[in-house]
Parts: sequence; C-alpha cells; structure tokens
Amino acid sequence: MTEIPGANAGEPQGKPISASRTTLSHIMTANDTNLLGTVHGGVIMKLVDDAAGAVAGRHSGGPAVTASMDEMAFLAPVRVGDLVHVKAQVNWTGRSSMEIGVRVLAERWNESTPATQVGSAYLVFTAVDAEGKPRTVPPVLPETDQDRRRNQEAQIRRTHRLARRRAIMALREERAAQGFDDD
Repeated sequence: MTEIPGANAGEPQGKPISASRTTLSHIMTANDTNLLGTVHGGVIMKLVDDAAGAVAGRHSGGPAVTASMDEMAFLAPVRVGDLVHVKAQVNWTGRSSMEIGVRVLAERWNESTPATQVGSAYLVFTAVDAEGKPRTVPPVLPETDQDRRRNQEAQIRRTHRLARRRAIMALREERAAQGFDDD
C-alpha cells in the first residue's frame, strides 16, 4: 500500500485504483436470454454486481456488500454468442463505503472486431466485518487524470444520493405528521 501524506497512525493506508481493478468475461448462451431473444438485463446486472463486488472486496481487504446501484444504463442489446467483458474499478471511497464504476463491453465470440460498450453502472458497496457491521476502508489513490475525473464525478453522485435520501426522509416525516399512513 502507498503511504498517505499526513495520515494518522491507525488509519488505513491508501491503495491505488489499479490494485483492485478487474475484468470479468463471460460468453452469453441461450440460458441467458429473455422473451425477445436477447440477453436478459438481469443477467448483465448480475455480472455487473459480481465484478463490482470483487473490486470492493479487493480494495477493502475483506467482505463488502452492495448498498445501491445507480444509473444502470443499457446502451445496446447483447446477443447469444457475445463475449461480454465487465470492467470495474473503485472510483471513490468514504469511511466504509466505496463507489465502483463498471463498463460493460461485448464482442462476437467468433469475430475479431473490437468490443463495443453496451452498458455502464455505478454501485456503492459497504465493507463489513464478521458481524456485518461497517468497517473502515483504505482511501483510494487515483493514478491518472481519468481516475481523478472519475473520483470527482463520484463525489458529485454521492452528494446527490445523500440529498435525495434527506429529501425523501423529510417528505415521509411531513406526511406522517399530517396523519398519512404510507406503509
């Protein structure tokens, strides 16, 4: 791990993004299809969650659980016979949470054409201890200009997630005070 300038004793040392970046590849089969004959979005989402979970576990040095999935975008259909590559990396870390960015690419298994991006997502994972309680994660150390941009964008998404949560909780409290039973 890399030493963080000014880090206090007992705080985890930072880890570079490249230390946990991963790619998961899978050939899509007829078992993966929906009623339209293309690969089911849930199959892609499972691959996305699997790859992001591996990155979160690698970065945090132990178990991590999915807290949320943001902005899952399906950009193009995936077909039987496509070789799907799910590329994931840590974009941002908090005290116990991490945002993992994921790109999904597909290429025909029997052609030498370049893979094209067919999806993307952002997931938030929380590192947990043996009792399932949140535990501290090492800070992420962006290594490139692209990593730094992704880190800044992740901070914007976090601000929006927290603001949305506060607004929803305030609305629920207001409705409860007015006597509405929304359960």
